[in-house]
Order: sequence, then C-alpha cells, then structure tokens
Amino acid sequence: MEHPCISVLMGIYNCSATLETAVDCIINQTFEDWELIMCDDCSTDDTYKLACKLAQKDNRIKVIKNEVNRTLAPTLNHCLKYAKGKYCARMDGDDVCIPERFQKEVDFLESNSDFALVSASMDHFDENGKYGKSVFPENPTPTDFVSHTPFCHACCMIRTDILKKVNGYSENKDVERIEDYDLWLRLYEAGYKGYNFQESMYSMRDDRNAIKRQKFKYRLTEYKLRLRIVKVFNLSFVYNIKALRPIILGLIPTPIYVILHKVRLRK
Repeated sequence: MEHPCISVLMGIYNCSATLETAVDCIINQTFEDWELIMCDDCSTDDTYKLACKLAQKDNRIKVIKNEVNRTLAPTLNHCLKYAKGKYCARMDGDDVCIPERFQKEVDFLESNSDFALVSASMDHFDENGKYGKSVFPENPTPTDFVSHTPFCHACCMIRTDILKKVNGYSENKDVERIEDYDLWLRLYEAGYKGYNFQESMYSMRDDRNAIKRQKFKYRLTEYKLRLRIVKVFNLSFVYNIKALRPIILGLIPTPIYVILHKVRLRK
C-alpha cells in the first residue's frame, strides 16, 4: 500500500505466545486502510519467525528487525522511518483492542483538526480475565501531567507529520521506560493537545502479581520528568510535592502498594 491512512507501529520482543492474537485485532478492524510495521528487537524466541509468517498472509504487514537489542523508543523510531500513513497508531504485541478502535480514532482526528492525538481508557487483564481499568482525563491539561501519564500510549493515534515534527520518541536514557510520558510533554510544550475517549477501546495484558516490578531507578526517572513538567508549564510550588508520587510509591511496602494499585484501577 503506497498511501495507507494509518501506520501501526509495533515494537515486538519475545511475544511469540501472544503476537498472533494482537495482530488479529488489527486485521479484524472495521477500518481496513492501514499498514502494520512490526520491528523485532532481537527476540530470543520465535517472535521474528512468527511475524514474518503473518506478513506472508497479508501484504499490509511489514516486518523489520534491529541489528542489536535497542529497547522500545529506538524500536518505535525504526518503525516510524517506514511509516507512510497520515496517522500513526500504536499497538503492543501482547495486547488486544476492540474492532472499532481505528474507525473511532480516525473519525475523531478527521473531525477535530485542532487535536494532535487521541487515545482512550484501558482495561487490564491477565490469565484470569479483566481485573481493572485505567481512565484518563478527557481533555488533559498541564496539571494532569504531574499526577499521572495523561494518555494510554498503546491505544493512541497521532498525526504522523506532528510526530515527526517533534522528532518522534526520545532515545535519551534519561527518559527510558517513560518515552511516552516524555512525548506527551514535548507535544504539549510545542502547543499541541490530545483527547481521551472515556470508553475502553484497549486491553493491556498486565500480571497483577508483578505490579511492583518497576525498578526504583525508573521511578526516579519519572520523578525527574515530573519536575520538568512543573518547570515547563510554570506550575505552582505545590506540584513539586505532587511530583514525589513515584518516589513514595517505590518506598512503601509491597502489600500496601498492591492495595493502592487495585484502588486506582477502577472496576
């Protein structure tokens, strides 16, 4: 396809057990004008082999590969180099989304030229089924950025020209693991804005027993980004205190953290 409407960017790594289900969610979208660009980040299982097999069945699918393991941000930027669509959508290789997702997101961006991106609420599930939901502000403002990332990254759709205008995802180690959070900040700093559907359009595979897997150094990274947010948007001093949230969560005992996590995920 020379000029698809949507370019789906998917970084894949050791997800052979779930990849076909994720790709099926894209193939079964009611909106069919898309290309899927999968970049394998040097998987050690059969992910790359499976991705190539899936590409043979649908000419809208392109598979590329990193020469060395590079992590998510560089992998998505690798995908972006091949993107030909008017919009870039995200999808992860172990998640699922509703069949109408692309149609609803395209319709919104086509009807709202003043928005750079759109996303939606997200369900959380594991081998036992759905167990929670993340809801994001409908119209995020700078103050929302301090409390939590304001968009579901894996469910988002962004105007490709704008994503390229802000140079895609930062590959700086200072924002590793929170490259999406950094992207939202840079978009808003450049004067763009986004919107969140309040309905769930995406379901993230999220092991409820591994919710404290985030290393403390990444919590420190998030804290530093939140301080940047306060500075960029010239927020009041109280937001410097609110920015401490990831540090506090990293220090509290695991049982208490688990309770707080479950409270946050709305049923």
